[in-house]
Amino acid sequence: MSEQVNEQELVAYIAERTKVDSKKVQLVLKHEQTFINNAQADKKGEVDIDSDELVDYILAKRDVGLNELQVEEILDLEMEYLMDKGLAGYVD
Repeated sequence: MSEQVNEQELVAYIAERTKVDSKKVQLVLKHEQTFINNAQADKKGEVDIDSDELVDYILAKRDVGLNELQVEEILDLEMEYLMDKGLAGYVD
């Protein structure tokens, strides 16, 4: 995660809205970061992340213990938080 992101604030933001334990939120974000770090860049040096593959990857981790909707909601709220802070956006 970027140094510009206050991880505690992000986790609290997500946990408050999802009612998911903050430890579980941190775990989902950790697995997400691992997935992104292992993604292969294309010839332009860009990494395309398929959200369905990301969710499947996270759900396959035994320590997560959440359902698909919870994981998707956590990831959606993370993106919402990052966009609100001006740190992320969607690419067409």
